[in-house]
Amino acid sequence: MLRKVTQILAITAVSSMLAIGTAVAAPITIKFAHVVAENTPKGQAANKFRDLVAERMGDKVVVEVFPNSQLFGDDTVLEAMALGDVQLAAPSLSKFDRYTKSLQVFDLPFLFSDMAAAERFQQSDIGNELLMSMESKGLIGLGYIHNGLKQISAHKPLRVPEDARGLKFRIQASNVLAAQFEALGAMPLKKPFSEVFTLLQTKAIDGQENTWSNIYSQKFFEVQPYITESNHGLIDYLVVTSAEFWNGLPDDIRAEVKKALDEGIAFGNEVAAQKALDDKQKIIDSGRSEIIYLTPEERALWVEAMKPVWQKFEEEIGKELIDAAYASNE
Repeated sequence: MLRKVTQILAITAVSSMLAIGTAVAAPITIKFAHVVAENTPKGQAANKFRDLVAERMGDKVVVEVFPNSQLFGDDTVLEAMALGDVQLAAPSLSKFDRYTKSLQVFDLPFLFSDMAAAERFQQSDIGNELLMSMESKGLIGLGYIHNGLKQISAHKPLRVPEDARGLKFRIQASNVLAAQFEALGAMPLKKPFSEVFTLLQTKAIDGQENTWSNIYSQKFFEVQPYITESNHGLIDYLVVTSAEFWNGLPDDIRAEVKKALDEGIAFGNEVAAQKALDDKQKIIDSGRSEIIYLTPEERALWVEAMKPVWQKFEEEIGKELIDAAYASNE
C-alpha cells in the first residue's frame, strides 16, 4: 500500500514538473494589428519583424500580424491594447492627439520639405523623447515607420487653394488636419480608413489626402480622376505598445524583440522610399488618374493658405518643438 502511495506521489510530482516545464516553454505571443495592406511599407515592416522574431526566437516569442483592420481598426486598437487584446499596433501619428498634443507636430502642413528632413527630426534627441511622451498614459512608442508625403486627390482638378473650396475631404481624426482643410474653405470629414474607397466611389466625399503607396494599394486612383502632387504633409506611423506589457517582458526578451523591430522598421522605411516612386508610376501607367504638378507659384499659394495652422496649434504643440522640426529641413 505504502509503495502504491509512493508511486502515485511520484507520478503526480513528475506530472507537475512537466506542466511547469510546459508553462515555462510556452512562447510569448505578440499580436501586431494594423489597418493597411501587406504590400505597403507598414505591412512589409510588420511582416519582416514577424519573420525575424520567428528566425531568432521561435521557441520563445511568436508574432502574429493582422493587416487590413482584420483585428482592430486604428480607432479601437489602443483601447484593445489597454485590455491586453493586442500587444503592438502602428496607428498613424495623427491618432494620438488624445494622449499627447506633442505628436500633432507631424500633422502640420508643409512642415517637412522631404522625407529626409522628417527622418532627421525623428532620429534626433527630441524625436526620441516623443516616443516616451505617452508613458504616463500607459503607451510606449517603439519607432517610426515611414509611409511618405501626402498628395490630394479629388473629383475635380486642384491647382490652387480656391479649387478646394466647398469640397468634402476625408481626413484622419486629427484637429490639425481638420483646421488644414478649413483653412482652404473645404469641409473635413473624419472617417475610418477602411471606408475611404466606398466613400469616394459613391461620391459621398469629393476627395482625400494620402501617400502614393496608400492611394495605389487601396485603389483610390481608380475612383479619383485627379491627384495633385502637393507633398503637403506627412503620413508616418508610430509603433506603439502598452507600458504594462513592454515593461513586463524579461530584459533579454525585450532587447531581442526591440532589435528585431528596429530592423523591421528600417526595412519598411527602405520599402517606403522605393514604393513612393514605383506606386506613383503605376498610377500614371494605369491612365485612371491625371497627376497635376504644381508650379512653384501655385505651391506657394497652398503654403500661404495652410501656414496659419501652425500658429493656431503653436500653444498646444509647443513653439520649440515646431521650430526643432522645421530646423530639420536645413
